[in-house]
Amino acid sequence: MLAVVVLGAWLGLLAVGSIRTPVGPMDTNMTLRPSLTGGSKINVAPLGALELDSHIAPLRLDVDVDRLDPERSQALVDRPERFSGLQDEVTRDVAAGTKELAVRSCVAVISGATALGLVVYRRPRRALAAGGLALTLLAASGVSAYATWNPKSVLEPKFSGLLSSAPSLVGDARSIVTEFDIYQQELARLVTNVTKLYDATSTLPVYQPDPGTIRALHVSDIHLNPAAWHIIASLVEQYEIDVIIDSGDTMDHGSAAENGFLDPIRDLGAPYVWVRGNHDSIVTQDYLKKFRNVRVLDDGRAVDVGGLRIAGTGDASFTPDRTAPVGGKAAAQLEGARLASALRDQERAGTPVDIAVAHDPNTARETDGTVPLVLSGHLHRRINEQLKLGTRLKVEGSTGGGGLRAVQNEKPEKVHASVLYMDRSTRRLQAWDEITLGGLGLTTAEVSRHLPEENLKKDSPVPPSPSPSPTGSGTRPTPSP
Repeated sequence: MLAVVVLGAWLGLLAVGSIRTPVGPMDTNMTLRPSLTGGSKINVAPLGALELDSHIAPLRLDVDVDRLDPERSQALVDRPERFSGLQDEVTRDVAAGTKELAVRSCVAVISGATALGLVVYRRPRRALAAGGLALTLLAASGVSAYATWNPKSVLEPKFSGLLSSAPSLVGDARSIVTEFDIYQQELARLVTNVTKLYDATSTLPVYQPDPGTIRALHVSDIHLNPAAWHIIASLVEQYEIDVIIDSGDTMDHGSAAENGFLDPIRDLGAPYVWVRGNHDSIVTQDYLKKFRNVRVLDDGRAVDVGGLRIAGTGDASFTPDRTAPVGGKAAAQLEGARLASALRDQERAGTPVDIAVAHDPNTARETDGTVPLVLSGHLHRRINEQLKLGTRLKVEGSTGGGGLRAVQNEKPEKVHASVLYMDRSTRRLQAWDEITLGGLGLTTAEVSRHLPEENLKKDSPVPPSPSPSPTGSGTRPTPSP
């Protein structure tokens, strides 16, 4: 009977013994789980977890922090004085959530034990006895938890994962907001200073862009990193960018709640051409279509912007949970074949496309022979490749430094962007500058200029190389305030 009750209670908890509830600016999922030691565990993916010796009972409270609510978080940033009352607000939210969870768990435990008792014994009395025993055990667990409740446990948490560095690195919420804002400003200033340094000291006789050169900024995989907008705005100003081309994964989950993150695009100072990545949803795409300076590319549709004719397509998959896409490489190649067909139609119509854009390089490769230059992202690393039929494939790294996922890596992921110099008459790529910044917390920057192999053969005084190395670069520490 005891085994039946415990198993039935556990199944009941698994089925309905959890609730979703807001705790301060966070959306959480609270669950009771069987445990030999009790306590509470707060999971903050992907950073790790912290455990509290809050009580001793055969039940453990699990709290999964799903996400920060953008509106509630922004309210705290806009009104820092609310931080003083945040502790009381969180306490009230946790108390209300715990009460609701307790009621739901009682129903789940009793229902689960009674139902399993009825299945096993096939007699109503035995089933009711199982439910009564479950209620008795739950009451005993509640008394044990109440008697051993330790409110000071929150002051001595046990950290695991990346949060193990939290006591010395995180600090209070007010300093996090302040210091991150300083980081964004300093990073943007660093870009400006390095660019000026590069312009002043560059010795590149092989290529000097004239005032008529079209300058396109290629960015990709921002993944909700707000520092990216400061970097892009600085590059637009310093390089006098004519058009920004974003090859997707601007978001991380593609939810409507994230849409406000895109608003700074309106003020970047240049037209913004965008294709959907596998972390961007149709909701994201529809939101961007409302911006006057944004041109959304999908289904091979071409637009004329910044002196260039650009066509592209959204990613074939939507996988915000980072699962393997349905169809995988084959689906990406099929989407690429559709894009290539649209590019050939443009050629036959006498309006050839100068640049094609697709998020997945597998999609981009299918356009070989139909366009001079194709841009993509997705891989979070740079690739420059001359395809068999003459199309140049340029894969950009992550302009957002991998976004929040960067903290999962042993080292911060670098920030990448590229400036493409296009001849205004031929609309062909003449050269490109690769901008590389240190990732979150790092303060290094490098700008290197590259030329296509055909330009090196024609203009360079040195023997050409299949993979030309940077001919000019600048590296500089963080500027003083």
